[in-house]
Amino acid sequence: MRVSFLIIASAISALMTGCVANSVTEQGQKVVIVQSLPTQYQCTYKGEVVGSQGNWLTGGWTTNRNLALGARNDLRNEAAKLGANVVVIAETINSTDEKNSLENITHVGRAYSCR
Repeated sequence: MRVSFLIIASAISALMTGCVANSVTEQGQKVVIVQSLPTQYQCTYKGEVVGSQGNWLTGGWTTNRNLALGARNDLRNEAAKLGANVVVIAETINSTDEKNSLENITHVGRAYSCR
């Protein structure tokens, strides 16, 4: 009985965690997401980055706002790991379930260090 309770509590906890947007790190907060590379700055390409939020299990329990915010935060965190401060979004992929409800948002971008 006690083991069953722990398993159920763990599952509920995992689902509830999936409902919250990915957080942005201190370095990730310094990364700006743009639609096109600013031409007035000197920028060095750092690499491709991917940010995502949601999956088949937690996506239906996560608000669309948190899916969008979490994917952007994840993208910013990944760019920061490369030493970038600007990300140009190249592609956004939205996955839906059989009821056409949003399950996952994934952004693919190009990371740059600009000055």
